[in-house]
Amino acid sequence: MNDRNTERMVFLEREIEHWDRRTDVLVIGLGCAGACAALEAAATGVDVLALERASAGGGTSALSGGVLYMGGGTAVQKTAGFDDSPEEMWKYLLYASGPGPDEAKVQAFCEGSLEHFAWIVQQGVEFKPVFYPHYSGEPPNDDGLVYSGNENAWPYNEVARPAPRGHVPRIDGAAGGLLMRTLLSRVEDAGIQVLGDALCEGLVQRDDGSIAGAVARIGGECVSIGASGGVVVTTGGFINNDEMLALHAPLLKRCTFRVGAEGDDGSGIRMGMAVGASTLHLGMGSISLPVHPPKSVSKGLLFNRAGQRFINEDVYMGLLGEHVLFRQDGEAYLLFDDANFVRPEIERDLVAVGDTPAELEAELGIPPGALEGTLAYYNRNAKRGEDPLFHKGPDYLVPLETPPFGVFDCRVDHSFFAAFTLGGLRSNEKSQVLSGSGEPIPGLYAAGRATSGIAAPGYSSGLSLGDGSFFGRRAGREAALRRA
Repeated sequence: MNDRNTERMVFLEREIEHWDRRTDVLVIGLGCAGACAALEAAATGVDVLALERASAGGGTSALSGGVLYMGGGTAVQKTAGFDDSPEEMWKYLLYASGPGPDEAKVQAFCEGSLEHFAWIVQQGVEFKPVFYPHYSGEPPNDDGLVYSGNENAWPYNEVARPAPRGHVPRIDGAAGGLLMRTLLSRVEDAGIQVLGDALCEGLVQRDDGSIAGAVARIGGECVSIGASGGVVVTTGGFINNDEMLALHAPLLKRCTFRVGAEGDDGSGIRMGMAVGASTLHLGMGSISLPVHPPKSVSKGLLFNRAGQRFINEDVYMGLLGEHVLFRQDGEAYLLFDDANFVRPEIERDLVAVGDTPAELEAELGIPPGALEGTLAYYNRNAKRGEDPLFHKGPDYLVPLETPPFGVFDCRVDHSFFAAFTLGGLRSNEKSQVLSGSGEPIPGLYAAGRATSGIAAPGYSSGLSLGDGSFFGRRAGREAALRRA
């Protein structure tokens, strides 16, 4: 077709003189969600074409720790000695992923998790059935199971029976590269055609609002691609788009590290919006304050600019980050005494040292007596094994009373915070993209961080790859069945 305006984001079918290419299912973006969508669609026997703006697939998924959130009683969980069920998984995710979680999505994800785990294993992804207890996220060794959220912290451990659900492919350290090499190898084995260096510029829409295909720039030319079954958008989030962040999620711009590949610029979200798709939770993100590992850091005391505690320190680093950025204006500090002093593995500045809380208050500019009162109350209860305010776990609840005291900087503008977006296109449990009126846009599907997934807010590590792969499969299957 002829060259077109690259800023349009939407084209009308009647403008297309002829289709340069045709396929049954078109997948835009070949990270984890896109690869799973392509594989599931191809398994039905239809033709699948995948576009990837980079030279090869992988995206942010390949750069990640590789943790997949799955549960309900997987073989890995059982062998590692943990009792889990879809019901307990449902109770935790429904409580954690709010306010206003998408109950239909959560239910589908929990009920289908065991089958999904088996499917992931069938693709060649191996998990060592050993639990790594020391912190959330991918372990430094090849252990395959971690607590990747708040399952074992108050109040979540009172809502649902705790069980680790972070499944990590078998490799030392970050496993995202291994995961994507495995899935992309399966894509190749399935005979799915992949076009790299292919930047999608917009969707093609019929007069009735349905989606007929897309227009992409390949080799310097605009190419029209018809998709008789549907288009699956799996292009990632928008953490690397300053304009979208300023408009929708300005607080995320304060975080010092953005988790995402270069292509995480919101293009798929904007394409969906251009054809009438609605969005959800664009202001939300996963904000990690990685004070641990080591997990013994949880023995410290987190306090805000007013010298007050605001959370139990043993919660997941993503919840710590959410609370600091969204509820404490990015202001937080971490206090230790000499008997329990430990440095976080990710370097943080020691911004105050003193023999008394009053000395720390003076150094930090905290109102006199505020931190002193907070620490006295905390120590008085910790000696009795109690934390009436936040119920920190007993393994980490110790009095902090041996001088000198040290305080680490946990302010968002001065220390390491990692962020990525959680909001995106609004989709249902079938991965159909919904219009402003809540009706599916025929022929348009989406998964992964291009959508508002299960958690927004309330993220647990592994949900991006977990719900992205799960709902990616659903998107590919639904688009293929529409062709059939």
